[in-house]
Amino acid sequence: MTRVMAYSPDGPAIENVADWKYRLTKCIEQMMFVSGETAEASADTTGMIEEIVRQQVIEMLVQCTAQAGRRGSRSISTDDLIFLIRHDRAKVSRLRTFLSWKDVRKNVKDSDDKGGGDAADFAGGEDATAAGVLGGGGPVGDATKKNKKAKVGLPWEVASFYSEQVPERDDEEDEDEEEMNYATLQRLKNADERTKHMTRDEYVHWSECRQASFTFRKGKRFKEWAGFGIVTDSKPNDDIVDILGFLTFEIVQTLTEEALKVKEAEDLVKRESGGENSNRQKRKRERGLFDPPEEGRTPIEPRHVEEAFRRLQRRGNKGRAMRNFSRALNRTPLKLI
Repeated sequence: MTRVMAYSPDGPAIENVADWKYRLTKCIEQMMFVSGETAEASADTTGMIEEIVRQQVIEMLVQCTAQAGRRGSRSISTDDLIFLIRHDRAKVSRLRTFLSWKDVRKNVKDSDDKGGGDAADFAGGEDATAAGVLGGGGPVGDATKKNKKAKVGLPWEVASFYSEQVPERDDEEDEDEEEMNYATLQRLKNADERTKHMTRDEYVHWSECRQASFTFRKGKRFKEWAGFGIVTDSKPNDDIVDILGFLTFEIVQTLTEEALKVKEAEDLVKRESGGENSNRQKRKRERGLFDPPEEGRTPIEPRHVEEAFRRLQRRGNKGRAMRNFSRALNRTPLKLI
């Protein structure tokens, strides 16, 4: 007898551990496909990536809980999460933009429910603003001003130390936004390289895979999987879950791209040394009418993911200098990807 699962905003209402495991594996496969892995990954590979991602999320929660304790709070906040990735300015800027627009959508929805404004007026942009100016600062202009995207401030920025803030100019971009724009262009360039030879159906599938998320309609299961209630007693709000969903996608993407580089270097060594791929390359150059079909691309294996994780955990010379450049084994904390 087939069991039908009823879906809710938090995912299927009837879902056991096996169902969640299956959906999580499919989600990781989709993220890997978007990141450049076109071959079908094995269960061992997806299982290793899942364990690494879970380890990273738990480490984030542990560090956020420690930071909240220093502030004298028992609950973690979005600032605690963003503080962990503060050195990646492009990623921080993307998160701030996301939170800003999320707040705008919330304000528009609240004003629409209360009847104080119309979402169409806000979407009208310059027309709504012009109407407010011509009308002498009427309700449309007030609503547009109220629903303007506000900049999310961070407590460790210098500007937050002062009560008076310098007014922002519309034609001025800060360095964080410039880095975010550069990172966005690089992601778009990589996506174009991966999709330029795809057919229409393949591109549609690739676009659907881009929507893969650990948290979308899986909030309850994700909190159990991440260790909320065990690692930390804090009850996360929607913003924290959304930020963790964004960071988990970034972790899978970074691991996959690094593992593909490891596999490419390994294949290059095999070709140059006349390994197992030499006959395949020779057959490719001397392909005849009755030659067998060429072998497909092999997927990345757990050893590639393990080597990619080792490279991403590698410390710089700054850490070695603190140990007097010794190569002795020492216990180092987990480095966030």
